[in-house]
Amino acid sequence: MSAGTGTRAYARAAMPPSDEAIRAALLELAARRGPARSFCPSDAARALAAQWRPLMPEIRRVAGALCDEGRLVAQQRGDPVDPRAARGPIRLRTPG
Repeated sequence: MSAGTGTRAYARAAMPPSDEAIRAALLELAARRGPARSFCPSDAARALAAQWRPLMPEIRRVAGALCDEGRLVAQQRGDPVDPRAARGPIRLRTPG
């Protein structure tokens, strides 16, 4: 992905990314990985901002909404979790 397109375009933005941008980044990563492989939510945060750690609560909130819609599955140590409530590292993937 080039620096001027897709989720990377937000990497240097002064404003925090919108929910729509976060949603797009999460779904893009999920699509690239497929249902057999998971990814860390921080991968989406890193794609959206150089200072990605402060974005993690928003990333998890949007990931939770995508889980509610059935678009993503969140897991911790192989068990399903709500990304908004889980403490510690989680993984996301597409259902299936």
